[in-house]
Amino acid sequence: MKKLVLLVSGWVFSFNVTAQNDTTTQKLEEVLIQENRIQIPFSKQSRNISLVDRQQIETTPARSLQEILSFVPGVDVRQRGVSGVQADIGIRGGSFEQTLMLLNGIKLSDPQTGHHMMNIPVPLINIDRVEVLKGPASRIFGQNAYAGAINIITALSDQKSLRLQGYAGDFGMKGINFAGSLPAGKFKQNLAASYDDSDGHWYNSDYKVANIFYEGGIDLNETNSLRGMVAYTDRTFGANGFYTSTFPDQWESIQTTLASLSHTLKLDNFYLNTRGYWRRNADEFRLKRNEPEFFQNIHTTNVFALEANGNFKSSLGTTGFGIETRKEEIESSNLGNRDRTLTGIFLEQLVNFGNNIDLRAGLYSNYYSEYGWKHFPGVEVGFQAAPSLRFYSGYGVSYRIPTYTDLYYKGPTNIGNDQLVPEQAQNFEIGAKWKKSGFMAELVYFNRNTDNLIEWTRPNSSTPWQPQNFNEVTFNGIEASLNYRVNPTGKSIQVREFMVSYNYIDTNLINQPGTETRYALAALKNQLIGGLLVGIGPKVELNTKMRYVERESRDPYFVLDMRADYNRLGKLGFFAEASNITNTEYIEAGTVQMPGRWFRAGFILNLE
Repeated sequence: MKKLVLLVSGWVFSFNVTAQNDTTTQKLEEVLIQENRIQIPFSKQSRNISLVDRQQIETTPARSLQEILSFVPGVDVRQRGVSGVQADIGIRGGSFEQTLMLLNGIKLSDPQTGHHMMNIPVPLINIDRVEVLKGPASRIFGQNAYAGAINIITALSDQKSLRLQGYAGDFGMKGINFAGSLPAGKFKQNLAASYDDSDGHWYNSDYKVANIFYEGGIDLNETNSLRGMVAYTDRTFGANGFYTSTFPDQWESIQTTLASLSHTLKLDNFYLNTRGYWRRNADEFRLKRNEPEFFQNIHTTNVFALEANGNFKSSLGTTGFGIETRKEEIESSNLGNRDRTLTGIFLEQLVNFGNNIDLRAGLYSNYYSEYGWKHFPGVEVGFQAAPSLRFYSGYGVSYRIPTYTDLYYKGPTNIGNDQLVPEQAQNFEIGAKWKKSGFMAELVYFNRNTDNLIEWTRPNSSTPWQPQNFNEVTFNGIEASLNYRVNPTGKSIQVREFMVSYNYIDTNLINQPGTETRYALAALKNQLIGGLLVGIGPKVELNTKMRYVERESRDPYFVLDMRADYNRLGKLGFFAEASNITNTEYIEAGTVQMPGRWFRAGFILNLE
C-alpha cells in the first residue's frame, strides 16, 4: 500500500441548543433479525450478519444508502458517480445479479436486470436499520439471494416527530430530506420525502433523484394488526461510461413504484404474516442523450406477489413455514413482451439441545414456469461455548435464473444469450463470534462452489459482450472484524465507536483462451475497512471512515472520508462531510472515474 497522508479536520459550531443522549441500538444483540418466518436475536444467529443501525446511518459520511453500504464488511459497492445514483451491490465476490435487496422483507428484485435493485423508494432519513446477511440466503428468501441479502427496515412510531435535513456541496450538489410521524390513536403512520440533484462530477454525470414514502399500521387488537406501504422513486441521470465507454452521452430515466398490504396474527405460540405487494419499474435508456432515435430502449416491468409466512412453537422447537407466488411481466422495446411465474414453499425447524447447542435446518422449494422445480436445502449449527463466545457453521444451496437482459438483450455493445441455463452454488462457512464489554469480534471462512456461473464475455474489444455459462468457479474467503461501541457519557473526548474489518477472497475463475470477462474478475480480492467515531463534549461528533479496496483485475485504491456533527440529536444540528480526502484516482464500475476530493455540509432539524 502506498504511503498515505491522512488529513484530519473538524468543524465545531457554537449554537446553544440542548443535546440529548444517543440511545439508538446500543444493545445490538437484542435486535431480532427480520427473516419473515423464524426471527432470532442477533446474538443467537449462526450466520455472518452485519447490522447498520440508526446511529451509523446518521453519522457516516454519506448521503445515500449505497455510500453507507460501502463501509459494510464483505459488501462490494460499485458506484457510478457521486451519491450512488446508479450502483451495483455484490456480497462475498458475487455479482449484482446474485444479491437480493429487500424492504421490510419485500423482495425488490427486477426481472429485467439486477442493475435496478438499488432503485429503493425510501429516503435515507426514514431508514431505521439495515441487515446484511452474507452467504447463501436462498433457503430463507428464494432464488435471488444467491450470495447474500440486504434487508432495509423502517419502523412505525407511536410518538409525533418531524425531522428535516438539507445539504449542499461540490458539483452543484444539493438535497432536502423530510420525515414525519403522526400517530392517531391506534393508527401509526410515517411520511417521508427527499429530493437530491447535482450537475455531476464530470461530463454527462448530472442527476435528479426524488423519493416519497408512506407507511401506516394499526393494531386491531392484541393479536391482529395491519400494515400498508406506498412508495415511489424517480431517478434521471446522465450515464457517461455507465454501461459502455463507446458512447459517453448515455442517459437513463427510471421510475419505481412499490405498494404492499399485510396482516399479522400473533398468538402465544403461533405467528402468521400474510401480504401482497406490487412493484413496477419503468426504464428509458438512450445511447445518445439528445438523440433517442439513434438507440433507445423502453422497458416496463411489473411484479405481483402474494405470500404467507409464519412459525409455531412446540415441544420439538420452533417450526417456520411459508408459501409465495409471484408473477413477473415485462413489456420492452428491446426484450419483447414476456412473463413468468415463480412459486415457493418453505419449511424449517429450529431445535435447541440444552442451553448451548442449536440446530436450524430447512428447505425452500421453488417452481419456475421455465425450469420446473428446484430445491434449496440449508442447515446451520451453533455452539455457545461461553457467554461471550459462539461458534457456528452452515451449509446451503444457492440458485439464480437468468434475467431477461441476460437472455434477450440486443444492442451495439451487448447481446443476450437465450441458451443460458440457471447458475447454482454449494456454500459452506464456519466462524466464531465474541462479544464482551462493548467489543464484538467475528472471524469466518467461507467457500462457494458455483456451477454454470453466468458471466458476460467477449473474444476482443471489437465484439459485443455476451453472457456465457462457466462450468465451475470456486470462491474462498476469510472475513475478520472488530467493533467497539459505548454509550455517550458527555466526557470531553470519548471514543464512542471503533471498527476495523479485513476481507480476502480468492476467485478461482479460469478464463477460456482468448476470452475477456466483464464482471467476475472485477470482484473483491482484498478489502480493509476502518472507522472511528469520537465524541467531543456532549454535542460534537467526528466520524472518520477509510476503505482500502483491491479487485481481481484492477489497481488497489485507498479512500478516506470524514464527517463532523454538531448537536445531531438536538433540535437544531449541523454537519459537514469531506469525501475522498486523499484525492485518490479510482474506478468502481465500468470506466466511470470517481471524483477526487469533494465536500458537502448541511443542517438537521428535530422536532417532537
